[in-house]
Amino acid sequence: MPQKILIPLYGREVAPRFDLAAEAVFVTLNTDQHDRQEKLVVLPQVSAEKLCHMILTEGMDTVICGGIEEEYYQYLTWKRIAVYDGVIGPWEKALERLICGALRSGDIITASPEADTDAG
Repeated sequence: MPQKILIPLYGREVAPRFDLAAEAVFVTLNTDQHDRQEKLVVLPQVSAEKLCHMILTEGMDTVICGGIEEEYYQYLTWKRIAVYDGVIGPWEKALERLICGALRSGDIITASPEADTDAG
């Protein structure tokens, strides 16, 4: 079964705030996690409620984000969506870490892998 991931963006980085993201990338990973489809979406309005609604209607399994209010975090996890919050860095690197099973909430990801640090 394919895995669907949403990452709110700020340029090429994971958006620092979930509720202020104006665009997002939808990633669909095939079962073998080698083939993937990416779709960049410009959101019609900056809104955490609308972003949550989009996550549910698009059938997302996972969200990788920066800061997220507790209310939205609790709602998404209650809906059985995995939320990796407090992630800072390029979204592609965060996705690579997720695919490898190495992504954790609070990760600070830099351009060079040897300089990456974990906050928790």
